[in-house]
Amino acid sequence: MLEKVISILFPVFAVVAAGFFVGKAFRPDMRHINRINIDLMVPCLIFTTLSVMPLGSDQTSMFIAAIVAVLLPGVLMVPISGLLKLPFKTWGPPQMFRNSGNLAIPLFGYAFGASAEAPAILLFVVSMMLHITVGLALLSNSEYRFQHILKMPILVAAMLAMVFNFADIQVWTPLNEAMILVGNAAVPVMLISLGVQLTGIQWSGFGVGVLSTVLSLVTGAITFAVIYFFIPLPSEHLRMLLLFAMLPPAVMNYLFAERFNVGPDKVASMVLFGNFFTLITLPLLLIAAFAFF
Repeated sequence: MLEKVISILFPVFAVVAAGFFVGKAFRPDMRHINRINIDLMVPCLIFTTLSVMPLGSDQTSMFIAAIVAVLLPGVLMVPISGLLKLPFKTWGPPQMFRNSGNLAIPLFGYAFGASAEAPAILLFVVSMMLHITVGLALLSNSEYRFQHILKMPILVAAMLAMVFNFADIQVWTPLNEAMILVGNAAVPVMLISLGVQLTGIQWSGFGVGVLSTVLSLVTGAITFAVIYFFIPLPSEHLRMLLLFAMLPPAVMNYLFAERFNVGPDKVASMVLFGNFFTLITLPLLLIAAFAFF
């Protein structure tokens, strides 16, 4: 079992480590690369995957489970924030919107094979859509603009993919191959970017990072228990949801926290240390996933 877990995690952590050393050596500005990735590569990946994904009861259950996995931790953080005297706008969203992109997609692919790609993309799309709707609504007041969301390439790609899927429309093969080629670049760029971001760890935020990681595991475990008992899913999807529910916060939490000035320094510590601690948490979660499901 340990050898299997190492073989799954090594490619992911190796690319993240490469990004970390690149970040240390060259201090690259990843903003433009990340923008190209999120506005071009990821939409191509989403479209080429979701447009051909078989739709059935398993996907419907997975869709419902993804919504629960994102929203329920936020509900749980309301009383937890009050009990621990933590500002909800700072601590709530990072528990809801996890690293479902540059960590989860490659992780699920290596852990569960090619069949996991479509469900992984579905989880990512649901999380992203909720983040740019519910997440922004939680953080912003008068600055919230729904029309801006409708222009986001990720949302456009997901909506077009569903239209093509339901209507059984086939994309011109050379064009589809070109989009697949671009989309395939999204995952390694995500991992390298994550490695570069980890160079920004400030050890003064260690306590915040530890508390956030503990809370993410607690709220994630409760959420997964609800999914396990109330939403029928096959074993492979349960394994994915176990990991998905306890992933570290997504980097976008920091971007939004900085934009709306809701504790960006603390959110940065949650994101960086949460992803750093996956060196410990992911092996344990993978062992549990394969042992129980």
